[in-house]
Amino acid sequence: MTIEEKISALGLSLPDAPAPVGSYVNAVKSGNQLHLSGGIPFSAEEKIIGKVPTVTSIEEAQRAARMIILNRLAVVKAEIGSLDKITKVISISGFVNSEPDFYDHPKVINGASDLLVEIFGEMGMHSRVAMGVAALPLNASVEISMILEMKD
Repeated sequence: MTIEEKISALGLSLPDAPAPVGSYVNAVKSGNQLHLSGGIPFSAEEKIIGKVPTVTSIEEAQRAARMIILNRLAVVKAEIGSLDKITKVISISGFVNSEPDFYDHPKVINGASDLLVEIFGEMGMHSRVAMGVAALPLNASVEISMILEMKD
């Protein structure tokens, strides 16, 4: 089963790869690694914005993290042609737009981590950072960047 078939079997689909919203590129290849810029939970139909947990619940922020992973995988497909070229998810860095007294950032980023393991199995196990920040671009509730290993 291909990675895209696994995504489909989960009842999910890849969106179109989002364009960068600033002076950067979506991804940079370096050797057998692909470094992905931070993605935010925006689609053509929806934007998940606001502080966690007062404006955006933990569950909604977890859904935002899952949305970001699908957006980042769409970028990967656009960059290297096939998700089946991914050999390992090396790391993710997750940032949560949170209130100063919120301490459950790992719970939010688990939405992304769990989805990566659902899609890639053992190859989806990764190191990560999960932290709270005072604000994110465009008031996004979550932002995630990734480093992947790929084959030629």
